[in-house]
Amino acid sequence: MVPLRDENPITITPVVTYGLIGLNLVVFLYQLTLSRGGLDQFLDTWALVPAQLSDSFQGFLEEPLYEWVTLLSSMFLHGGFFHLGGNLLYLWVFGNNIEDQLGHVKFLIFYLGCGALAGLTQWLFDPYSTVPTIGASGAIAGVMGAYILRFPRAYIITLIPLIFFFTTIRIPAIFFLGFWFVQQALYSLASLSDRVNLGAGGIAYWAHSGGFVFGLILGPLLGLMGDKRPRRR
Repeated sequence: MVPLRDENPITITPVVTYGLIGLNLVVFLYQLTLSRGGLDQFLDTWALVPAQLSDSFQGFLEEPLYEWVTLLSSMFLHGGFFHLGGNLLYLWVFGNNIEDQLGHVKFLIFYLGCGALAGLTQWLFDPYSTVPTIGASGAIAGVMGAYILRFPRAYIITLIPLIFFFTTIRIPAIFFLGFWFVQQALYSLASLSDRVNLGAGGIAYWAHSGGFVFGLILGPLLGLMGDKRPRRR
């Protein structure tokens, strides 16, 4: 099930959304040029590693403030074409309308803030993990949280794969995104138990859940629910 496009007209060109998509693509293309060893070193430097962040909080690192940068840099790294493509598709579908509501500067602050707070949420529930956390999913989850709050009655055109062909259906955003969040929240809780095997290692479910919740919180604080929409100047 893949969302294609929403039906909310926008009044400004979503240059920040396009810029974020472009920056993610550029960074991923750079990752492709690296050798296996070079890529591992690159990810170790710029990905969010919870154990290293924990060490920075306790003063065990020579440059503890440097680790804070990974809360931002990690959201521009991706582990493969499907990881990148899925994230950018959701950003393209939902980001333009939220940027339209908040304006360019506030949307950029909102996006980066949700991504950083999503990373901190993942760290909070797994502070000693040595597995690098990468991807824009936490930030995009924040965008989705803002979207369900601002446009609960919007319809998402959703691509449904059948046996030999594809069809589309229109699903209310409140159901599409609400189901996604409940699923991520349940996976997050299940990940706390060593007895539960989710069969999808490497997915930062707490970052998804945290990003969505912080999107619900930060959106209104930045004026998401205002009556006036920013206009082109």
